[in-house]
Amino acid sequence: MSTGEAVAGPDGAPRCPWALSTADYVTYHDEEWGRAVHGDVALFERLSLEAFQSGLSWITILRRREGFRAAFAGFSIPEVAAFTDADRERLLGDVGIIRNRAKIDATLANARVLAGWAPGELDELIWSHAPDPAGRPAPKTLADVPAVTPESTALSKALKKRGLRFVGPTTAYALMQACGLVNDHLSRCVTRSAP
Repeated sequence: MSTGEAVAGPDGAPRCPWALSTADYVTYHDEEWGRAVHGDVALFERLSLEAFQSGLSWITILRRREGFRAAFAGFSIPEVAAFTDADRERLLGDVGIIRNRAKIDATLANARVLAGWAPGELDELIWSHAPDPAGRPAPKTLADVPAVTPESTALSKALKKRGLRFVGPTTAYALMQACGLVNDHLSRCVTRSAP
């Protein structure tokens, strides 16, 4: 039975245990998860993918990420904001993505909202909710990693107040983890101190 502590990976180095089930996860964990992501397009992509992940495993989204990028014009906010009903129907039939009507509609609606924001505004809003890293001890086990925090609840409320959809506190926290606003690599994880 797993204790939720860091576990030796394929190279013998300790990693967060969730990262070891597939080679795709090892690469994502080591090279992306928890590293700072900036830029409206990159954050719109992550926000959208976290919404699509809701209720599914992240590997399902990760393995379709290139399909999502192709389907959603590289997550260009102006391009997705201009999608038509025909584009929506195309997305609903696209086997390269998750064909969930509510999530597709939320992504299109979010792009339309974000198209009216100033450049850098999404980045600024999201990063304004990053907690002080000094106030967060490194988690020792997976049980020490929360699913929701006061900061993710505040971020969710701020995004919803501005008109964004599918951005609940759990989704907001997953975004914070993935984009480096928080560092939830376990204390013994080899990637915890990576730049």
